Amino acid sequence: MTIENKINSFKKELEYINNTRYKKSAEVLVSLLPDYFFNVPASSTGKYHPSFSLGDGGLLRHTKAAVRIAKEMFNDESISGAYSKNEKDLMIVALIMHDGLKSGLKKSEYTKFEHPILVCDYIKENKDKTEFTDKEIQFITHVISSHMGPWNTNGYSDVILPKPTTRYQRFVHMCDYLASRKFLDVKFDKDNNIID
Repeated sequence: MTIENKINSFKKELEYINNTRYKKSAEVLVSLLPDYFFNVPASSTGKYHPSFSLGDGGLLRHTKAAVRIAKEMFNDESISGAYSKNEKDLMIVALIMHDGLKSGLKKSEYTKFEHPILVCDYIKENKDKTEFTDKEIQFITHVISSHMGPWNTNGYSDVILPKPTTRYQRFVHMCDYLASRKFLDVKFDKDNNIID
């Protein structure tokens, strides 16, 4: 998959980012996502996500749904008033990237439980390709690291993921959690864009 195709896959979601430096840096991070990200389902077993996030492109659609939930929340000033413009932008970037290495750096058959840590490390390793400051990278990875919420342990892994403790971590977790609820029925067009 070309870099241009990867970035175009998130064209609408990247438009939600107001800070042009953040948007440009988010495009770089999207361009670094492994090709499989754009084709695999959100759940390798199909047990934990709604139908729109299953099948070819399911992980991409799940990610877009999580970002859209954040955007809708930010349209409500009783919620968005708690965050600065830059904080909102950085949480959008985090949601775009939160499952970026869900199947590992090289695609594995199943979800890698430690994928929040894997993608955080990947973002940090590629920081110099972006225009994010150290503090901004820390913010993005801080909120990604705990996006699994209370599901922070797994019988197949010794890794214990952090639970959300800050309002930023809780917001990102909430958007991801809502996007994974089976009752949710988000409609997508043939190009995997949410139909308004």
